[in-house]
Amino acid sequence: MEKMKPRIKSLNDLFDSGETEPYESAVIPAVNVDGKNQIKYIAPSKIRAFKNHPFRLYDGERLDDLIASIKENGILAPTIVRKIEKDENGYEYEMLAGHNRQNAAVIAELKEIPCIVKENISDEDAWIYVIETNVMQRSFTDMLPSEKAAVLGLRYSKMFSQGKRNDIIDELNRLENPHYIRENSTCGNDFHKLKSRDKVGAEYSLTGRSIANYIRVNSLIPTLKKRLDDGEIILMAAVGLSYLSNESQEYVEAVLCESELKVDVKKASLLREYGKKLDKDTVYEILSGVKNRKPKSNVPPPVKIKHTVYSKYFSHETKASEIEKIIDKALALYFEKAEDNTSA
Repeated sequence: MEKMKPRIKSLNDLFDSGETEPYESAVIPAVNVDGKNQIKYIAPSKIRAFKNHPFRLYDGERLDDLIASIKENGILAPTIVRKIEKDENGYEYEMLAGHNRQNAAVIAELKEIPCIVKENISDEDAWIYVIETNVMQRSFTDMLPSEKAAVLGLRYSKMFSQGKRNDIIDELNRLENPHYIRENSTCGNDFHKLKSRDKVGAEYSLTGRSIANYIRVNSLIPTLKKRLDDGEIILMAAVGLSYLSNESQEYVEAVLCESELKVDVKKASLLREYGKKLDKDTVYEILSGVKNRKPKSNVPPPVKIKHTVYSKYFSHETKASEIEKIIDKALALYFEKAEDNTSA
C-alpha cells in the first residue's frame, strides 16, 4: 500500500499556522517530504527553544485560538527542529520553526508533536532557518521593531551567506511544493553580493538610514528591546541607548522599573555622553531631568541701556569705551556711598 503523504498546501500550513483548514486526518505519518526531510513525532519536553529566539510568542486570543485548533485537529503542519547532543536539561532537539505550536501543544497537553528533523546543521545555518521561516510566514512590515532588527542584523552579520540563504529558501519552498523550481538560479546573488544598506533596504522597503537604526537596536538588552516593542521607548531613543554598555543598559532598565520615568531622544543622547561614567544614581538624575537643568549663574543677566537714558549724559561723539569707563566709575561711587550710608 502506498504511504500517505502529508497534505501541505502552503507556507501558512507549513509554518506556524493554527488557522488552516482541517485535514481529513490529524495524523502525519513519518515520511520523507522531499527525499531527506523526515517527519518524526517527538515529545515537546525534549525540544528546547532556540537560543535568543528573537520573535515574540503568541499570547491572548491568538494563542487561545491556536490551542483550540490543536485540541480539535492536532498539529497539522510539522515543526522544524535540529538534532543536538543531549544537554543537562534532557533536551535532545532545538526548535528552529514552530515555537508557537510547541508552546500551544504543551498547554494542550500533547505528548508528541510532528517535527522535520535537521541533523548536522551549523549554528549559522540554524539561525538562517529561524529568521527566514518567520520572514516567509508574515510580512516584514508587521514585525515588531526588535524582530525587524533581528532580520536585518542577520543580513549584516559575518555569518550571512546569500548563497546559503537562497539554498535554504529553496528547500523551504520545496517543502511546500515538491515540484518547485527556482525561476532564476542566480536570483538575488548579484543584488546582494555587496552588503549595501540601500540595496537591502530596497528588499524591505526601508531607507539606508532606517536599516542602520534597526541594526543598532540589536545591541539592546532583551528588556529594553521589549520596551521598544511595547512602545515605551521610541526607535531613535532606543538607538541612543544601544551605544551604552550592557551594564549601563541594566542601570537604565533598573531605574525604569523602579520609577515612572521615561527615556526620550535627548535623555538617551545625554546618557551616551556620560558613557563609562554612568552608574545607577547618574542614570536616575539624567532620566529625572536633574542633570538636564542648567546651573544657576552668579553673573547677572546683560542689561541694555536705552538711548533716551544715556543720551542725557553723553554726546553722540562720545566713544563707547569712554561711556563704559564713566559708567563703571559712577557705579563704583554709587555703591561706595550706599555702603557708607548703611554703616552710618
